[in-house]
Amino acid sequence: MDHPRVETNGRIGPVNAALTPRYAGLGTFARLPRIEDVSKADVAVVGMPWDSGVSYRPGARFGATHVRESSRLLRPFNPAQSVSPFAELQVADAGDVALNPFNIDEALKTAEEAAAQFVSDGTSLITIGGDHTLALPLLRAHAKKHGPVALLHFDAHLDTWDTYFGAEYTHGTPFRRAFEEGIIDSSGVCHVGTRGPLYGTQDLEDDARFGFGVVTSNDVMRMGVDEVVGFLRERVGDRPLYVSLDIDVLDPAHAPGTGTPEPGGLTSRELLEILRGLRGTNLIGADVVEVAPPYDHAELTGLAAANVVYEYMSLLALGKDAPAGGPAYGESNTTYGESK
Repeated sequence: MDHPRVETNGRIGPVNAALTPRYAGLGTFARLPRIEDVSKADVAVVGMPWDSGVSYRPGARFGATHVRESSRLLRPFNPAQSVSPFAELQVADAGDVALNPFNIDEALKTAEEAAAQFVSDGTSLITIGGDHTLALPLLRAHAKKHGPVALLHFDAHLDTWDTYFGAEYTHGTPFRRAFEEGIIDSSGVCHVGTRGPLYGTQDLEDDARFGFGVVTSNDVMRMGVDEVVGFLRERVGDRPLYVSLDIDVLDPAHAPGTGTPEPGGLTSRELLEILRGLRGTNLIGADVVEVAPPYDHAELTGLAAANVVYEYMSLLALGKDAPAGGPAYGESNTTYGESK
């Protein structure tokens, strides 16, 4: 079946929802073209269906497909950022990376090699699905090109623990390994949204030794979004920035579909506004992990994750020279054809 697409500035965009119902057609992210259907992609969305590093509830291996299905409602123009990302950049869905569910070392090597192929070709990479173990190979791939990168880590948890059952590579250890490998810039790293019980004060002492700043979910509530954004922008400066986002940074009321939920988290509105506040930073890549659809009633988690990816795309479209701050909702000098 032929499903006409919106095309602007020579870029192939999503299937036109005025001609094909949103619930019909191929389930690519935001119903964008597959990567084989474009000559070159500025941004590639890549699924990472793997969750062999989890310590509690599994299910994130199904996250990539779930986020894609949840993205069908996304529209071409983002009024909160006053940008049409699919008109400014050629965005394509590159499918899933086949990761060995029985061998963690092999899976991480495969993820790193796949990511490095996109990054080395100059394609900005956004990955969806999988557990947080995957942040490590993704950081490795980006550091190969950019050197040690600044990192904003959105999560309920620190993920800087040492081992689980003697295993060094789990979803609770990626950023400790990243520090040890020298692939993150310790002067430009920060957790956002952390909360909940820890194993002991040593957790915080180790985390501080690795250089992490911390903005807890309580800090977001008390400081407010604008002050938090100002702190994060000062923290990362103009360094190459990677954003790694565990969907459990959101309160379970907003994202129940995840493996290790913690009460007292961010709202969807707070999270999206903080991400929008990063406009003009030197974003080089990003991920959304720990989306576990078996626990996602009403598709709340998938919808939140899909909109996070959309904000990533908008930031990339605006570029590192975009002025800080954003337009009032509805202010725009751009259009993109589709209105519904």
